[in-house]
Formats: sequence, C-alpha cells, structure tokens
Amino acid sequence: MDEKILKYFLGELGEVEKIEFLKKQDIDSELKKEVSKFQNIMALLSLSPGSGDDEKASCSLQLLKRRKKIKKIKHIIYRSTRYAAAISLIIISTWFFTKTGITETFTSGQQELYVPVGQRARITLPDGTIAWLNAGSTLTYPSVFNEERTVFIKGEAYFEVVKDETKPFIVETGHFNIKALGTRFNVYSYAKATNQNAILIDGSVKIYKPEAELEGVILTSNQQLFFENGNFRVEPFTDKNSLLWKDGIYSFENEKLDAIINKLELYFDVDIIVKNPSLLEKKYTGKFRQKEGIMEILRIIRKIHPYNIEKNETLNQIILT
Repeated sequence: MDEKILKYFLGELGEVEKIEFLKKQDIDSELKKEVSKFQNIMALLSLSPGSGDDEKASCSLQLLKRRKKIKKIKHIIYRSTRYAAAISLIIISTWFFTKTGITETFTSGQQELYVPVGQRARITLPDGTIAWLNAGSTLTYPSVFNEERTVFIKGEAYFEVVKDETKPFIVETGHFNIKALGTRFNVYSYAKATNQNAILIDGSVKIYKPEAELEGVILTSNQQLFFENGNFRVEPFTDKNSLLWKDGIYSFENEKLDAIINKLELYFDVDIIVKNPSLLEKKYTGKFRQKEGIMEILRIIRKIHPYNIEKNETLNQIILT
C-alpha cells in the first residue's frame, strides 16, 4: 500500500505532495480503491461528538449493530495497512460507534453519511474538500469524483472546496444546486425547513434550479441567498456567528423565538409547541453549546422572557406556556 495514503488522511502531506497525490489517484485505479477504503474509515474517525447520550448508546440492540460494523472496520484496516497507526484507528472507531449514532452507508460506489440529532461531523471528500455536517443532516457522495464533483445534501453543511477549474464542485439540495470551482460556503436545506438558504464566504458560486441553470444567480463574497416560494432573494451576509454551528455553538442574533424554535426542532428532532403566541414575537440574542441539549437551551432563553417548560416523552413534544 502507498504510504502516502495514510499521510494524506492524517494531514501530513504538504500542499505540493497533496496535489501530486490527488493527480496520481485520478490515473491509478488500484490507488483509487485503496483511497476509497481509507476514505470510509476516516469519515468515521473525523466526527465531532455532540451531547453524548450515554443512555441511548448503552442500548443492547444498538450496541450489537454497532459491534458488527466495528468488525467490518477492523477487517478493512487490517487488509489496508500494517502500520502501527491502524491500531489506534480501531480503538477510536470503536469509541465513535458506541458514543455517537452517526452512520455511513455504501451502495454502488455511492456513500451516505448521516449525522443524528445533537451531533455534528467533519468529513474529507475524495478530492480533499472538507465538509462539516450539522445535526440531522445526510450527505451523499461518490467514492471517486469523475468529470464533475457532485454531492447531495439534506440538512445543513459547510464546504471548504478544493479548487479545480477543470472539475466543478456541485452541491444538489433537491430545491437548488450550487456550482463552485473552489471556495467556502454554507448551505441550509432541511426538508422541513420553512426556507432554504446558502451563504458564500469568499469567491463566487452559481446557484440555480436544477431544470434552469441558465437562469441561475451568481453570489459573490459575503452574500447570502434565500429560496422561498420557488424564488431567489439575495442579501448581504454579516452575521458570521451564525456559522459557529460547525464548532458546536448555536448563535442567534436578535432573532424571534419563532425562528429559533424552527431551527431547534430540526437540530434536535422534536416538536416545540408554544401555547402563548405572543412569545413567538419575542427576540433573543445569545450563544448556546450544542452539547447542552435542547432543554437546557430553552431554560437559558426563558431567563429573558419567562415561560414554563413541559416535556412529553411519549409524543416527543416540548410545550412552552
């Protein structure tokens, strides 16, 4: 096995070596296979655990399923490398399987990474592009990119795209597509979200409806696009704190409780019912750690405008009165 594969995934290659390695991968089919194996492993090892629900993790049925997956990972590792670092990979992968509910599925060259509620994950794609996934998100991507680098996201993701002018990087959401050559941007596209949006940090991207690329919109640095009722709307982007979610922090800047609740419902997969409609108009500013969990976040928020909190475990509801 090429020693550079391990160094690449451990981030030990310089920029020149990394470019040479990626070019070699494009023309060497055997190298592509080995990279794909390690890609599967490192996708699991680069995860960021969230709240760490130990009670759920201790469920015997879940553990049984995860142990089966761990055996598969061990088998891949032992076949792929004899380096001492492989032993530490096994130990770490075991910890992640038992402490998180993050799963990765492989079918016909396509890979699917799912991040459950209360978690987030970081993954390096086959071309070196880095993607952060927020809670309740699913990223589908190929084992190897060809003429185009195309991925599909359901949920929220932040991309740091490796520049390649010959191969556009395309993110499909089901509502709109984002085409880039090399840049950084965030996309918010949960199925249940009341609106979808994209934020461009630097460079430029083209955003368009799948059936109408020629009618797309070009975003430039520090712009955001909202997709509402089938229409695009572009505005300046100024709230950099809203992207702190990839660091495990949810930040709200003078936002109505209604908007905050919509996001918390998606991040933690729970229904929040507000009995007093006037509460929804109250505005809040604050930062909350993802690992604190939704109940603690709601307790902190109510210190500004008081309300009572009731939780119905059976119906998976939180009621604010």
